[in-house]
Amino acid sequence: MKGPFSFIILIVLIVILFLSGQVYGESLSCLICHGTSEGKIFIDGEKFAKSVHGTLDCTSCHLKYIDTPHRSADKEIDKATLDMSSSLKLKSKTDPVALSACNQCHPDVFEKVKGSVHGQNIFIKKKSDGAFCTDCHRSPHYILPGKSGQSPVDFGHVMETCGGCHEKESISKDYGFSPKVLERYKESFHGKKYILGHKRVPVCTTCHGSHAVKSSKDTQAMLFGKNRIKLCGSCHSGANTKFVSAITHKPMGRDNPIPYYAEKGLIILTISVIAGCVLHVLLEAYSIIRDYIRKGRIEEDESREASVTGE
Repeated sequence: MKGPFSFIILIVLIVILFLSGQVYGESLSCLICHGTSEGKIFIDGEKFAKSVHGTLDCTSCHLKYIDTPHRSADKEIDKATLDMSSSLKLKSKTDPVALSACNQCHPDVFEKVKGSVHGQNIFIKKKSDGAFCTDCHRSPHYILPGKSGQSPVDFGHVMETCGGCHEKESISKDYGFSPKVLERYKESFHGKKYILGHKRVPVCTTCHGSHAVKSSKDTQAMLFGKNRIKLCGSCHSGANTKFVSAITHKPMGRDNPIPYYAEKGLIILTISVIAGCVLHVLLEAYSIIRDYIRKGRIEEDESREASVTGE
């Protein structure tokens, strides 16, 4: 009785969710299996309902299926989607067609990603380390609005999201960019303000873009040539070539002298101020102790003279 009784309770709960407007259409039947921990691919129905895709049917993305138990759809899948899915097998072994179905609702964004340095890695170089939709937004079943505060692409989390790949030593070696880029950012003026909680400070997507990230050698890149001066000038009026050269992810040293020597100068200045304060306190203490000892000696000498005169 335990098995059938549990199944009935599950059906009742799903119906309640459906009637309350939290789960819609064909998603209801899919969650009968995938909404339980017994299913091979578990989908949290409550989290799915709160996501930006919560009002969609499962088959809106999983185009190969029409209903349970995974009966193949009679409708034909368009050639463009199928062609993209063949490349996206690198990113989704379970259902690459569902991943390529992002193009159905987000065609403009999809094209930007395909033309980006991340998309070229996947579609042209046939590499799996290029970032795609789910690498940044995470599971399509739980995607939250970008400004929700909990989204991995929200202002407060995007730095760690980008750093998840760009901090990997293997990737930095393969593509020749500075290692420990997240650490370098945190060392910068922008990074320190970000850590302190400032909201109007540039993060990864501010300077590199999001969906249409270009190689630094691409003339269309936000950081290429004079584009960089224009970008920095949007916040720093009067920015010039020398100014923008100081903003970099390169390790501080001879190749990046401005922030390197500025940091060294600030460290020396800070130590000097602290040392000066300590020295001042010590000299003041010494002066007080010296005056106290002198005063004691004077009083002692006066006391002796008084005693001698009194005799």
